[in-house]
Amino acid sequence: MRNTYESPLSGRYASKEMLELFSPDVKFKTWRKLWIALARAEMKLGLPVTQEQIDELERNRDNINYEDAEKREKEVRHDVMSHVYAYGLQCPNAKGIIHLGATSCYVGDNTDLIIMRDALKLIRQRLVSVISALAKFADAYKDMPTLGFTHYQPAQLTTVGKRATLWINELLYDLSELEFRIDAMRLLGSKGTTGTQASFMELFDGDEEKIKKMEEYIAEELGFDGVIPVSGQTYSRKIDSVALATLSGIAQSACKFATDLRLLSNLKEMEEPFEKKQIGSSAMPYKRNPMRSERICALSKFVIATAQNPALTAATQWFERTLDDSANKRLAVSEAFLATDAILSIYLNIASGFVVYPKVIRRRVMEELPFMASENIMMDAVKRGGDRQELHELIRTHSLAAGKRVKEDGEANDLIDRIAADPAFGMTKEEIVKNLDPKNYTGRSASQVTEFLRDFVYPAIEKYSAEIETEAELKV
Repeated sequence: MRNTYESPLSGRYASKEMLELFSPDVKFKTWRKLWIALARAEMKLGLPVTQEQIDELERNRDNINYEDAEKREKEVRHDVMSHVYAYGLQCPNAKGIIHLGATSCYVGDNTDLIIMRDALKLIRQRLVSVISALAKFADAYKDMPTLGFTHYQPAQLTTVGKRATLWINELLYDLSELEFRIDAMRLLGSKGTTGTQASFMELFDGDEEKIKKMEEYIAEELGFDGVIPVSGQTYSRKIDSVALATLSGIAQSACKFATDLRLLSNLKEMEEPFEKKQIGSSAMPYKRNPMRSERICALSKFVIATAQNPALTAATQWFERTLDDSANKRLAVSEAFLATDAILSIYLNIASGFVVYPKVIRRRVMEELPFMASENIMMDAVKRGGDRQELHELIRTHSLAAGKRVKEDGEANDLIDRIAADPAFGMTKEEIVKNLDPKNYTGRSASQVTEFLRDFVYPAIEKYSAEIETEAELKV
C-alpha cells in the first residue's frame, strides 16, 4: 500500500527469512504450538485432556482464522484471549482445555524466546558466511604489501590480507558471543501470574514433581534444553538486553570494516562491488560512491542505538512484572534483528566481490618506502665504514627535505637520489634500490594470516560449513 507507512527494514533491507521469523503468522502459529505442547504435557501427567482433543488442536495448528481473532479482539481488547477464542471455534471439542492453567505470558514470552533463538541462529549463519568470504580474501592477498596507517598517517607496511584478518578477528569475538547466547537460551516454561505456578499447584493437587515434569515436556517439544529456573510473570528483560548487546557488537564490527573500506575507496586501493548500470551520483556521473559500506554504517548506528532500549527496559521493571516493556520491546527487538540481518547481508555482498587495485597500492607503497628503508640504508652504510650518528643526522636532514618537496611542492619523493648523491654514504642508487623490495618490510604478515586462518578461523566456522552462503544479493 503506497499510502501507508512501511518500515524501510521490511521494504528495503532485511531478508525474507528474517522478515518471516518476525511475522504475525510465525508468532500466532507458535502460540498454537505452545498450547498443544501444554495440553500434551498435561495429558501425560494425568489431567483431563484427551488424545482426541490434542489431535483436533494439531489439525488446526497452522490454518489460523485471523478474521475471528481480530473481530474478537475489538470486543475484548486482549490479543491472547482473542486467539484462544478463535482457536476454540475451530476446535470445539478441545475448546475447554486450551490455555489450561496458563497466563498470557505463557504464549507471549515463550514465543518471543523461540523467535529470538531462531533469529540468533539465522544471524549466526549470516556471520559465518561473512567470515568465510573474508578468510578467502585474506588468504588470496596475504602476500600483497600495502601501506599501513596509524592515526590515518603512513606507518609501516602490512599486507592486504593481514588487514582483512583484523576485520575477521572482531567477527570471531562476535561469533563466540553469539554462540554463548544461543546455548544459554531457555524457555520461560509456564510460571503463572507472579512466577509461583500457583494455578498448576491447584490443577495438580499440589504435586510439585508433576509441575516440574510438565515444564520439561514443554521445553523438549519446543527444542530447548530446559526452562528458566525462576521468574516473575515474564522472563527477565535482561535476556532481551544481552541479545541486543550481541547484535550491537556485530554492528560495531561491521561499521569498523565499512569505515575502513570507505577510506580505502577514497585512496583508490580497494572498492566494494560496483554494478555495470549502477549510478554513483546524480550530479557527478564519474563517481563510484561506496554506498553499500555507507549503508552498513547507517544501519549499524541504528542497531547500536536500539540496543539501549531493552537495557533501559530491563533496568526499570517493577517487581514481578509491569507492562511498560511491551510496546518498546515489540519495536526494539524485532527491528534490531532485521537491521543486523541487513548489515550482514550487505557485508557478505561486499566481501564476496571486493575490487582491488594492486598498481595503486604499490605506487603508494613505493612513495613511502624510501622513508621506511632509511634504517636499512644506514646500516649498510655503517658496514662500509660510516659513522652511525653522523649518518643518522644526515638521513634525518635528507628525509625532512624530501618530505617538504612532497608536501609543499607536490613533487616526487627524491630521498633515494639525495642519499646516493651524498658521499658520506658511499652507495650508488642501484645499491640503495636493492633495499626497496616492499616484501622485506611486511614483517610476519603473511605467516600471521596463514596461522590465524589455520588455527582460529577455520576451526571456528568448520561446524557451520553446510550453512555457509557464498553470496548475497541486495534488495536495492
